[in-house]
Amino acid sequence: MLHKTRGIVLKTTLYSESSVIVQVFTEKFGIQSYLFNGVKKPKAKIKMNMLQHLQLLDMVVYHKINTGIQRVSEVRPSPVFRSIPYDIVKSSIVMFLNEVLYKSIRQQHTDENLFSFIFNAIAWFDAIEKADANFHLAFLLKLSRFLGFAPNMDSKNDLNFFDLQEGEFKSRQPVHPHYVVKEDAALFILLYSTPFEKINEIKISNSTRRTILDKILIFYTLHTASFGEIHSHQILEDILS
Repeated sequence: MLHKTRGIVLKTTLYSESSVIVQVFTEKFGIQSYLFNGVKKPKAKIKMNMLQHLQLLDMVVYHKINTGIQRVSEVRPSPVFRSIPYDIVKSSIVMFLNEVLYKSIRQQHTDENLFSFIFNAIAWFDAIEKADANFHLAFLLKLSRFLGFAPNMDSKNDLNFFDLQEGEFKSRQPVHPHYVVKEDAALFILLYSTPFEKINEIKISNSTRRTILDKILIFYTLHTASFGEIHSHQILEDILS
């Protein structure tokens, strides 16, 4: 049976000389693997450039329960990216976020709120004229709410430290090493609570941005099973410095 669904590309793996298997976070079915035949052929109806990092898709798919690899009938980018593939800062940020999302999302079931957050955030990021260097920080902190380990804002009045392990703001320094000091804890709150449209008003130095990113990745490692090491943030830091 055919179904219409939106999708977000997470990972593309070579399957044969001309075909690929693509892991897609779909609006209707959660994460699914789809076989795309002949995408590397010159006259392919569906081309590889439609299956890049976090590409947003409209899809018509076949769906069978308990099937490892699903089939695709129709796919088109929607919206078509206007800037991400051509802007080195934007494309580097998206490549980094793609790696984090691939290691964070485990949903084999529908999660429309999580899907809508990611889809709308990436569409907005592509549409804005200039990439904001704080976007990935704000995105990851906001994403944590949908993944179930958002910072506990009920404790934000105790602003001396943010305990990454407990996910809470504390007045006293935690006994373990996984915490954020007062100034950076305040930035956690700002980045988490400020709408994307206004994050350009948050002024952060390059060195502080690197520190915040490192702490966010520790936060994810502590709260996401089998998160592992992220590699693309080193490239991103070079681009943003």
